[in-house]
This record gives sequence, structure tokens and C-alpha cells, in this order.
Amino acid sequence: MTLNTLVFPAELPEAEHYLRTMIAAGMNAAIAQDIGICRLIRHLSPDFPIHASTQMTVTSAAGMEFAKGLGCQLVVLARECSLQEIRKIQQQIGDRALPLEVFVHGALCVAYSGQCLTSEALGGRSANRGECAQACRMPYELVADGETVELGDRRYLLSPRICGQRHPRLP
Repeated sequence: MTLNTLVFPAELPEAEHYLRTMIAAGMNAAIAQDIGICRLIRHLSPDFPIHASTQMTVTSAAGMEFAKGLGCQLVVLARECSLQEIRKIQQQIGDRALPLEVFVHGALCVAYSGQCLTSEALGGRSANRGECAQACRMPYELVADGETVELGDRRYLLSPRICGQRHPRLP
């Protein structure tokens, strides 16, 4: 089961009920982002498997140790980790290693490890709760030094398709 979002305090009673139901039903694991949810799972069950989500943004051996301390049995590394960084993490953690997974592909998202706040800020729809308004795929105007920059047909400034391209007037 996936609990791949941050849970607000007012939602904790419902989250606890949901977790109790899932544990009793025999789910094989929970994929979690929220540290509080990891601790709640451990409170409810000392051995229910927890997998640290890519949205927990684990990018180092210290992050792996932290996830292990939360009771996680597997870590899905942040999707921004390179192969070299993954190897380094494995070497540093050594025999204390947890199984690792790597998020290879999903929606082409410009947010760091999929943690988008733009959709919610602009439209009140949380991308992290499955309601992405895809604000990164909308056309925008670019203003640099107080002047509107002529973009021609390149107005999709946050689109993952062109986000790596630079406009000649930008530093």
C-alpha cells in the first residue's frame, strides 16, 4: 500500500484506522514518505514492513541509516541519484545496507523527487495526493530585469521536455 504523501495532524486518526485495516488485512508492506507515518506504523506493529518512498528523498548513507532507524526494511532512493551516487551510498553503508530500489521512470516531472508544491500553490490541487494540475505544462511569460522576454513558440518554460534548454538572454 502506498502512503506516499505527508499526513496532516487532523488526518492522523483516519490514517491510523487505514493502517490498522491494512495491517490486519495482511498487506505485504507500506511505502511511506512521512516520518510520522513510519513511526505510527512501528507503534501499531513492530514488524510490519515499511519501504521508504522516493519522496522521502534519501540521497546518502546517512539518509539510509535514518530510514533504517524509522524501521524501514527497504529504501527507494531519491530519483535524482546518479549511478555513481548509488554506488557510493552502497559502499558507505556496507554490511548495514538495506535493500535499495531506484525510481527509474514515471511522469516527466520537474519537481525534486516528485515533491511538487506548484500545483497546490497555483490551483489548490495537491500533486502529492494524485491531483496534479500539471502547472509545469502550462505556457508562461518570462520577465527578466523587468522586461518581458520574447519567447516565440517557447512559452512552456517549466515543461520537462524543454526545461534543460536556456534562453539566450538568461544567465
